[in-house]
Amino acid sequence: MIKLIIVDDEPLARKRLRALVDEIGIAEVVAEADNGKQALQFFQIYKPNVVLLDINLPEIDGMQIAKQLLSTDHSPIIIFTTAYSEHALEAFNNQAIDYLVKPIRKERLEQALKRVYNFLPTIPTARTHISYFKRGEKSLIAVDDIYYFLAQENYTMLRWQGGEILINESLKDLEQEFVGNFIRIHRRFLISIKQIKTLVKEKNGHSYIKLKDIPENLEVSRRQLPTVNKLLKNIHIPTYNL
Repeated sequence: MIKLIIVDDEPLARKRLRALVDEIGIAEVVAEADNGKQALQFFQIYKPNVVLLDINLPEIDGMQIAKQLLSTDHSPIIIFTTAYSEHALEAFNNQAIDYLVKPIRKERLEQALKRVYNFLPTIPTARTHISYFKRGEKSLIAVDDIYYFLAQENYTMLRWQGGEILINESLKDLEQEFVGNFIRIHRRFLISIKQIKTLVKEKNGHSYIKLKDIPENLEVSRRQLPTVNKLLKNIHIPTYNL
């Protein structure tokens, strides 16, 4: 399924776009941003296939965002959604695949999203299960049941609801495959976003994540803390200062 971000400073406009995307059913909204700076941050976190991008935005406008994205690797496909028709030529010069004028009709949005498949002939699908062998027999672990991955020398330890196992896969490859579902909090830790309970910050500058149902406190590195803060704010996960 197409991974999509909505960027619009009007809450009602974002709500309507999300409802239309959900009705159409060929894309998943992974995040919403209400300003240009936040949008660029979310692109780094979620790496979407497509962005529904308003033009008039606080801090950084939609055209500037489009130009910045075009200069990056794996730039998302841009569909402009705006109340003004006069920017259409500039939009297509910035390699947008469509330009939708508000109020946006479901049929036009669906047409634009279906065009995305012409530019993304193969959208990689992350595994739903990870396989491993125990006593010579193959077993499967549901990705939804995984708490975290921990790099350990030449292997990666997988912690899940059934215990722990070692797998012969790198943390980097796992991070790329499960982007949007897992987040790097440390050079050794990749954790499930849906399993996050809270972020705790201590006075000494150390921070750690608490996950649901397990007692471990997982260290957040100083380098990764800004990315973790942005993500948790977006998904309304509480942060506590000790």
